[in-house]
Amino acid sequence: MKNKHIQHLMEINLAMFFIATSGALGRYVQLSVPVTIGTRAILAFIVLLLFCKWKGINLRVEKKDIPVVLLSGFLMGTHWITYFYALKLSTVAIGMLSIFTYPVITAFLEPLLLKTKFQLIHLLLAVLVLTGMYFLSPTLDFENSYTIAIGFGVFSALAYALRNILLKQKVSKYDGSMLMVYQTLIVGVLLFPFLFTVSPDEILGQWEALLALAVLTTAIGHTLFLMTFKHFNITTVSILSSIQPVYGILIGAIFLSEIPKGTTILGGVLILSSVVIESIRSKRKT
Repeated sequence: MKNKHIQHLMEINLAMFFIATSGALGRYVQLSVPVTIGTRAILAFIVLLLFCKWKGINLRVEKKDIPVVLLSGFLMGTHWITYFYALKLSTVAIGMLSIFTYPVITAFLEPLLLKTKFQLIHLLLAVLVLTGMYFLSPTLDFENSYTIAIGFGVFSALAYALRNILLKQKVSKYDGSMLMVYQTLIVGVLLFPFLFTVSPDEILGQWEALLALAVLTTAIGHTLFLMTFKHFNITTVSILSSIQPVYGILIGAIFLSEIPKGTTILGGVLILSSVVIESIRSKRKT
């Protein structure tokens, strides 16, 4: 059982590493956000569909689950778009750390929506995260692009938390790759008209980064992440996933030379300390 728990923790860390590439790639791609996300979704849909066909994964969705799948796809698109705006307006560190208010949002929404027991420790972790958020942007100035970026990040976090809660009850029923097929299809369809706002040459000129976003970040990273929902409650998953900004900031520092400021590091330490606490708690419970 102990080895299984360690394996599940390693799986979520691997998923977070792949998803963390979104920070540097989101900053690197020089296209409008809707075009970037639309292209990413369409490419990821093709890759995931081929994978499901190759593996013989059933793509059928029961009629009663269609509204949940549609809504979760819309929320995923909302999360991606607002997150990428946060990245464009700030740095990898600010953009990634701001969306990691989502574990706190999840901790409060999960008991309401899934009727699970509210835990006081999650309130204490919320205080840690919110204090960390203060250090990310000590001055509340809505003319400051960083403040606006954090606003986008928090809204992105809300959409992400709702999407994860919705899909929590479906991962035991459907394969993670299959769910991501529909997520990417919905986002791709919604954003497809934006692809006509740029020339094909502009998109093709950045095909390497867009393909990396589609395959590494989306097809592999998000599918692995969905699969971890089977092993932990959704609040624990969201808190454990807060290791993602660490990977993202390191990738940004290496490839974009974006070195975070001291206050950003302090805020990040406070936010990510919740990962250590929840990791220890989840291991003891297991």
